[in-house]
Amino acid sequence: MKRTDRTQRSTIRAVALAAALAGGCGLAATALQAQGALETAKVTPATAERTVSLPGELQPFESVAVVARVAGYLETITVDRGSEVRRGQVLATLVAPEVAAQVAEAEARVEAAVARKAEAEADVASARSSFERLTAASQTAGAVAGLELRRAEETMKAGVARVDSAERAIEAARASRDAVKALEGFLRVTAPFAGRVTERLAHPGALVGPAAGPLLRLEQVSRLRLTVAVPEQYAAGISRGRQLEFRVPAHGSRVFTGAVARVAGSLDARTRSMPVELDVDNADGALAPGMFPEVTWPVISQAGAVLVPATAVVTTTERTFVIRVRGGKAEWVTVRKVAPRGEATEVSGALAPGETVLKRGTDEIRDGTPIP
Repeated sequence: MKRTDRTQRSTIRAVALAAALAGGCGLAATALQAQGALETAKVTPATAERTVSLPGELQPFESVAVVARVAGYLETITVDRGSEVRRGQVLATLVAPEVAAQVAEAEARVEAAVARKAEAEADVASARSSFERLTAASQTAGAVAGLELRRAEETMKAGVARVDSAERAIEAARASRDAVKALEGFLRVTAPFAGRVTERLAHPGALVGPAAGPLLRLEQVSRLRLTVAVPEQYAAGISRGRQLEFRVPAHGSRVFTGAVARVAGSLDARTRSMPVELDVDNADGALAPGMFPEVTWPVISQAGAVLVPATAVVTTTERTFVIRVRGGKAEWVTVRKVAPRGEATEVSGALAPGETVLKRGTDEIRDGTPIP
């Protein structure tokens, strides 16, 4: 509390006590009025909607650290800081001889599996031919023993099973080969989306890979995200799709706009604010990620909220109230603070526009004290 406020309160107490001892509450109120403590003000309605300025932060719509998927030596890198790239553009090429060796080995396994299947099919054909001859001979009584016929049938069935197994082995070998070939494709590093290279972190000849860190940092800056932390008391003004204005120091009075696109829907427990994202078109490149704009945020006043002077609101350990003047007497009215409004405060409670309150509230003026 300022020194002048403490002095004024001490004076009010002293005058009120002296007046009360001299002749009661009426004299106390008269003494307070003489000290300027009973200046009044009218309660005014709060506007349905107003705006406040909230800080925000511009971020790239998409951002990624481009990392080589396989280990190898960086052969070429075709972009640098500030380069504009399109989706699918080759950014760098790697050399990895061991990957080529793995591809050749995988191809050999596929060929071996195909050969085993051909051998199994030949065995099945031979077994089926023997089984058919024995079956024909068995039509003559005593020509073929029953046991020999069953063995021929089982040999044929076993051969068919080996063919099926060989087919599955071919499928597995081909899948392994395709996976290794995919690694070979990763020797060409491409852009996952259109954007701008904001950082280059590797040079030709460097050993790169998943464990070696990123090669580049790529950001989409033609479209930006504007993140605003909206305080709890202003959260009622959030409306998806609404266009909001903002300014950045780099462009002076120029006004930009963004549309409310994503709302967290949950308050941050530390800051008691709700993160909200706006989509901002940045086709002309005037804005850059990392800028801190001031956003003109709409605030919807609570139903029944009114404005009173900020000095009229008194807060004690038991209640928050203003002193209304009605019928020549002071009346304590419990209120709840909604939001500051410059020299006024928006409050809600049993107050109506046009009523009179003391401009400087104090708990020294008790409920029911006559007000001249």
